[in-house]
Formats: sequence, structure tokens, C-alpha cells
Amino acid sequence: MQNLLLCISLALIGGLLMSRLAKKVGLPAVTAYLITGLLLGPYFVGRLGFPGIGFHSMEEVSAFGIISDTALGFIAFTIGNEFRLKDLRSMGRQAITVGILQAVITTLVVDLALIGLHLIFPAALSIPSAITLGAIAAATAPAATLMVVRQYQADGPLTRLLLMVVAIDDAVGLVVFSVSFGIANALEQGGISVITVVVEPILEIILSLLLGAVAGFILDWSERYFHSRANRISMSVAFVLLTVGLSMIEFDLGPVHCGFSLLLVCMMTGTIFCNVCETSASLMERLDRWTTPLSILFFILSGAELDLKILRTPVVLLIGVVYIIARSAGKIFGAYSSCAISGCDKKIQKHLGTTLLPQAGVALGMALTAATLSDGTMVRNVVLFSVLVYELIGPTLTKNALFAAGEIHPDEISR
Repeated sequence: MQNLLLCISLALIGGLLMSRLAKKVGLPAVTAYLITGLLLGPYFVGRLGFPGIGFHSMEEVSAFGIISDTALGFIAFTIGNEFRLKDLRSMGRQAITVGILQAVITTLVVDLALIGLHLIFPAALSIPSAITLGAIAAATAPAATLMVVRQYQADGPLTRLLLMVVAIDDAVGLVVFSVSFGIANALEQGGISVITVVVEPILEIILSLLLGAVAGFILDWSERYFHSRANRISMSVAFVLLTVGLSMIEFDLGPVHCGFSLLLVCMMTGTIFCNVCETSASLMERLDRWTTPLSILFFILSGAELDLKILRTPVVLLIGVVYIIARSAGKIFGAYSSCAISGCDKKIQKHLGTTLLPQAGVALGMALTAATLSDGTMVRNVVLFSVLVYELIGPTLTKNALFAAGEIHPDEISR
């Protein structure tokens, strides 16, 4: 137990000190936390095996998974608070249009690029894996985006649309991945399951939104019995923990396997709560302060999970580079074209795509599902490589895009 506490405390201290160094070179704090995790991970300090200092193995990092899941729950809950009715009336149509179109366009661009790579090097990557990677490319990491927005207090139409699109992206990505992965399985096994491709992903979204909505209403009802902000914050924390736990439940209804999306459940809880509770704004501000150390630990653990062994494989690097270039082009073009179609401002059209590049946990979860493919290990390694790149440079690109759009005040950069 003492080694566990030492490890957590030193990780937090190291992350905070690294963020001060990052500030001097203009990097976002989230990048500093990821680098800290990488340095404390199994390939650097953790390799030395000193008790309580660093993460000694990937298994040890995985043991902290409950912290990562809890942090994601609070992040999703916070993003859900961006779906206030006044914003939905003005930007809801645009957010839905952009959220769907940019994800689909990204998938198609990556599919075409990787299928083309298959035609040139048939042994490097199969078509089923190429199609699966195209679907995984649609996913965007909400955590890094939110951390950058918080650090620099970004605000404006681009920031508000970005947070909505990132939230919608999880639902869209789930459907796109399920369809693509079903097609990939059909190509390998010669048959397609309507239940797996259509029923299960739609049911997961519906169940997640229903659970989140019920939790949001019950949270608002529960807080009416308390008057102090401390007790209300404690109740909010308890409900986020509750929704994280409930979202991990899985069950079968006949041939249909049912589950929940942690991000969708917590986002919906936050959305309902912010629209029915009159004091939600002040409570969320205080809750953000309480969860800051948890968010820092989340990114440090994410950095420790980055597997550097994949850099030894030339084929992974080749496919990874094509994947990263194609996904970046798809996100930027997809966001630009969908923003133009929905009538967004020119600044939003120009900069939104860049802010959607970060990719992490959701993509890794999809890659784990894809392990059943004949070359599923290749898919996982390519995603790991892309996450390594996107997590280290993505936050900086997001910061630069928001600054160029005029939604980060110059004074915030120097703080």
C-alpha cells in the first residue's frame, strides 16, 4: 500500500513540475503530463524497479484502470454540461451535422488510403483490417481537448461547437465502428450478423442515454435535500462514481449482448443535470477544482501506457504514418466541408478540424475489440503508434488552433 501511495504522489508531483517546464517552451500542460507518464513508465524510470517509483510493467499500469475510468467519467460529465438548451438552440443543428459528417468522411478517407496501401503491399495489411482502422480513425479523445480548453480558458463559438462535436463523436464513432467491424468480420468469415452490426450498437446508445438521463434527474432530485455547496458537490461526485460503475455492467437479452458506453452515460447525466438544476454552473466550477488531480493522474497513466516497443517494427511504422496522414486529412477536410454545409463561421471552418486530431482511450478500446481479426495485433499496434503521436502533438495543435481563432486570450498563454 505504501508503494502505491508513493507512486501516485510522485507521479502527481512529477507531472506538476513537468508542466512548469512545458510552459516555458509553450506546450500545454496535458502534453507535460503525458511525457511524465512516459518517463515514469516501464521503458524508463519504471524499468529500474525501485519500489514506489514509476510504473514497473504494463500490468501495473493497467491495475490503475479504475482511476482512468473514473477520470473519464468526470470528463464526460463536464462535457455534458456544455449541452445547455440555449446553446443547443443556436448550435445544436450544426453540432449534429458536423459531428456525423466529419466522422464519416474521416472513415472513408482512411479506408481509401489503407486499401490503396493493401493493393501496393498485400502482405502488410488485409482489407478487413484496413476497413476496421478506417472506423477507428473517426474517434476523437475528449479528455485532451477539455484539458486544453480549461487550461487556457478558451471560449467562443469554436470552443462551444468543439465540445459538442467531441461529445457527439463518441456515439457516431460507436455506430461507424460496429458497421465497419461487422463488414470486416463478414469478409473474413463469409457471413454478416445484423445483430452485431446494427442492433447492438444502436441498443448500446439508447441504453446509455436512458441510464444517463435517469441518473441526471435523480441527481437533481437528490441535491434538493441539501443546501450547502459542499454536500451538493459530494452528491455530484457520488453520482458520477455511480454512473461509471453502472456503465460497466454487461448482460445478454437472448442473442443480443447489451452494454453501456461510459462516455455517453456520464455525458447524458451532465446534460440533464445542467438543464434542470439552477445551481449547476456554480457546482460544476467547484467540481472541476476537486477533480483536477484526478485528471492529471489520468494523463500520466495514459502516458505510461504508451508502448514504445511498436517503434521497432518497420511495417507498423509504415502503416501508422499512412494512417496518421490520412486521418489528419480526413478530420481537417471533413470538419471544413461539414462546417461549410451547416453554415458555420469561416474561422470555425478553418480551425475545427485541427482541434479534432487528439486520439486515445476510445480508439484503444476499439482496437482491443478488433483483436479477433486475423491480423488484429497489427491493428492494435498501428492504433498504439497513432495514439503515441496524436497524444504528444495533438494538445499543442488544439491550443494553436484555438489561439489562431481568437478564443484563447494572449494573457492565458503566458500564465
